[in-house]
Amino acid sequence: MEKVYKSTEDNMKKVMAALAHEFNSLRTGRASAALFDSIKIDYYGQKTPLNQVATISVPEARLVVIQPWDKSILSEIEKTIQKSELSVNPNNDGKVIRINIPPLTEERRKELVKVAKNKAEQMRVSVRNIRRDANEEYKQLQKESDLSEDHAKRGMDEIQKLTDRYIEEINKLLEEKEKEILEV
Repeated sequence: MEKVYKSTEDNMKKVMAALAHEFNSLRTGRASAALFDSIKIDYYGQKTPLNQVATISVPEARLVVIQPWDKSILSEIEKTIQKSELSVNPNNDGKVIRINIPPLTEERRKELVKVAKNKAEQMRVSVRNIRRDANEEYKQLQKESDLSEDHAKRGMDEIQKLTDRYIEEINKLLEEKEKEILEV
């Protein structure tokens, strides 16, 4: 019974980590190094995460500075960022890339809130699917006579409490992200 609960909780933690990662890549009006987490640079024939070939810093609220360790990939970084979905314009001065993060329009903010809500809903569905799988596991254990009906019921109640807790955490994360996106 403990094993089912533990694996269910681990899976729900992974869902929360995935949601946090998704939210980090959503652009807000503020500069953040996390915006570039999904950017991969073609570095000696390998797709390499940007943060593994350059230092990404945020010296001001609306400015990101990317300083590659190997100056020869400066133009490659610039091209990749231009092609990305970030809608930013990198400025290459031959040593570093500076990116001014423009303030978001009201329309774009509303679109981003919709995207955030959609991602949160996908993660809530994932948590519910994990709950369903755990409940099936308890029912199977009960059917095989490895677990009494009371123990199975108690296990499913614990899984429901766990599910409620993670759904609440998703809602809190969404609320914080909405506030961050709508902030002018």
